[in-house]
Amino acid sequence: MNETEPATTTVQPKSTPTAAKWTGRVLSGLVGLAFLASAVGKFVGGAGLEEGFAHLGLPIEIQYPLAVLELVVAIIYLIPQTAVLGAILLTGYIGGAICTHWRVGDVFIVQIIIGVLVWLGVFLRDRRLWVLLPLRA
Repeated sequence: MNETEPATTTVQPKSTPTAAKWTGRVLSGLVGLAFLASAVGKFVGGAGLEEGFAHLGLPIEIQYPLAVLELVVAIIYLIPQTAVLGAILLTGYIGGAICTHWRVGDVFIVQIIIGVLVWLGVFLRDRRLWVLLPLRA
């Protein structure tokens, strides 16, 4: 290196501990399966689905587009190379679910927990995300 070149240092994250990686994989798998099951339920339909949509003030016509959205985003989340993008998209989806339930006076703690689990699963699997939290050793 000569004197005119700025010195740059790149901090490489350590490898993810095995237990954390597997815990993250299991959490991500369970969350992904929950979204896949929800999408399948919307594709299958039924009286309960129509009642649920009516309760939330949603037109039943969005049943299939919502199912496709859930399915695509869940798949993006479950693919390791696109998991962070999937987590971002699921966060937006869950934000809409929270707002929808809040608007009609429903409890929305389950949606908050799912949102936390979405990110916890990705966080535990990918050590590169660990440097983003403002936690100090």
